[in-house]
Amino acid sequence: MPDAPGDRLTPERFTLRAPQRADARRPPRHLADLAPDERATALREDGHAAYRAKQLSVHYFERLVTDPERMSDLPKAHRDRLVAEHLPTLLTPVTELVADGGRTVKSVWRLHDGALVESVLMRYPDRVTICVSSQAGCGMNCPFCATGQGGLTRNLSTAEIVEQVVAAARMLRHGRLPGGDAPEREAPLRVSNVVFMGMGEALANYSRAVGAIRRLTARHPTDWACRPAG
Repeated sequence: MPDAPGDRLTPERFTLRAPQRADARRPPRHLADLAPDERATALREDGHAAYRAKQLSVHYFERLVTDPERMSDLPKAHRDRLVAEHLPTLLTPVTELVADGGRTVKSVWRLHDGALVESVLMRYPDRVTICVSSQAGCGMNCPFCATGQGGLTRNLSTAEIVEQVVAAARMLRHGRLPGGDAPEREAPLRVSNVVFMGMGEALANYSRAVGAIRRLTARHPTDWACRPAG
């Protein structure tokens, strides 16, 4: 039975444009969608002091927390609202597959609209690489690729791409990539490499992919936990 019109493009079609769906909902706006000056503006427009943007950025990018109770520098009466408005949940874990003696973890995530994407965290002796998705599905129609044959569902937002990297950094910080030999385990773990080799074609989602790269390489209030070294 063929897909309903607008749900997904048929495998035999190549496309750079995501299909329009009647029930499509934009991902919620997230702090990571915005450049630092835009974050301050967004906080002011929502009735908060502009400096809250820096505080939220430190919690998200460096401390890797989104639990309002752990943000003790924010007014207790406003923490829940600040997090709900500016650090909404973007990815919900569905399943994880562990391989290579604990050195590799593949994660499947559900987005706000039910679309599924994948990321893969890989540990090597001298680096830790996260492979991220830039689209849900793919419109390239490569005959050797199951994702491409399935068609394109939609582009990911800048923040949805960034959140895959932040989620990987949280996993490392919490010791959830314990595999490797003793010398590997002694090395401090941080995301050192990001590759856009997951679901989708990053150049077909150019502006959001570039936005994610800028967030991942920008200097944040402190040396944040995801910025590659060097």
